[in-house]
Amino acid sequence: MTTIDRDSQAILEAKGLGKYFQVGGGFRPKQLRALHEVSFALGHRQVVALVGESGSGKSTIARLLVRLMDPSSGKIFFRGKDILQEEPRQASLDYRAQVQMIFQDPFGSLNPVHTIGNHLERPLLLHGKAKGAGELKDRVNELLETVDLRPAAEIASRHPHQLSGGQRQRVAIARALAPGPSVILADEPISMLDVSIRVGVLNLMERLKEERGISYLYITHDIASARYFADRTMVMYAGHIVEGAPSEELMQQPAHPYTQLLLSAVPDPNGSMKSELKAKSGAPKLIDPPPGCPFADRCPNVMAVCRQEMPGTTQLAQDRWVRCHLFGQGASIGKVGSPKELGTAEPRSALTESVAS
Repeated sequence: MTTIDRDSQAILEAKGLGKYFQVGGGFRPKQLRALHEVSFALGHRQVVALVGESGSGKSTIARLLVRLMDPSSGKIFFRGKDILQEEPRQASLDYRAQVQMIFQDPFGSLNPVHTIGNHLERPLLLHGKAKGAGELKDRVNELLETVDLRPAAEIASRHPHQLSGGQRQRVAIARALAPGPSVILADEPISMLDVSIRVGVLNLMERLKEERGISYLYITHDIASARYFADRTMVMYAGHIVEGAPSEELMQQPAHPYTQLLLSAVPDPNGSMKSELKAKSGAPKLIDPPPGCPFADRCPNVMAVCRQEMPGTTQLAQDRWVRCHLFGQGASIGKVGSPKELGTAEPRSALTESVAS
C-alpha cells in the first residue's frame, strides 16, 4: 500500500483505493487495474498536485473521490468520516456539496442549450443556497463576479458557445463554488486553455484558496504548473503513486527514475533539463499486470528484484518518500543526489516559461 502525505487534520483522505474493470468475456474475463491501493491525505488550504502521463489513473482518482464511480476497494474519509458507509441521501448530498470537481473540457462540461445563469442556479437550488427569484439572481451574479466575469448580468444571459474557453472555465469554477465546497478536485483545468490565460486561471484558484479556505487536488500532466500552484506533488504511474514531496524539492531533487524522466521532458530553451536517463519504449501492462514494479520494463536502472516484487515506501525525510528498490528501507535524503547528478535543472521561477508549453 502507498502510505503518503498523511495530515493529522486531513479534510479528505483516501486509504487503499483500488479500481478494477473487467474486460473481455467468456469463461476467463481479464481484469484491468486502473488503481492499486492508493492512499493520501489532503489538508486544510492545501494544494496537492497529482502528475503523470495519460492513462496513469489520475482522473480515475478524482472520479472516485467525487463519487462519480465506486471504488473496487479501499475507503474515503471526509473530516474523519467514512463516506462510503454513509447511505442516507442527505449525508451523500452534504458530501457532494463539500467536494466539487472542475473538469478538463470547459465546453463539454456545460450544457449548450442552457444559459450560464441556468448552470449556476441549479446547484444553488439543489443545495439550498438560495431561496426566491431575487436571491437566486443575486447569488448567480455574485458567483460570476467572484470569478471575474463582468458584467455579471450580461454573462448570465449568454450560452456557453458565446463565451471564450477561458470564460467557460471560469463559469465551471463558479459552478463548483456554488454549494460552498471545502475541497475542489481540478482535473486538468488549464490544459485546454490558451497559453495567455492559463496563469490567470491558476491565480484565481489561488485567490479562492486564501479567501474561502479551499483545498485542491490538482491533476495535471504539466509538471511546471504543479510547481507553480501546488504545495506538494505526487507522481503517478500505472495506477501507483511512486513519489511524493514538497513541490519545489521534488522538482530540484527527483528521486524516482520516472520522476526524473518526466522532468527531463519539460521543454527548456537553455537545455539544462536534459537528463542522461533514457526510458525504454513501451507502455505499462494494466491488464493482469506481472509482479514487481510497473515501471520496470521502461526503467533505465532496472534490477532483478524490480521484476519480482513491488518496492515498499521508503521515507527519505519527514515529508518526502519514494517507492523504488534503488533506495531500499531506511534511505536518507542525502542519498537522493543533487539536481546535477539526477540530470535536472536548477529552479526556474517563471511559470510562463513552461506552463505555456
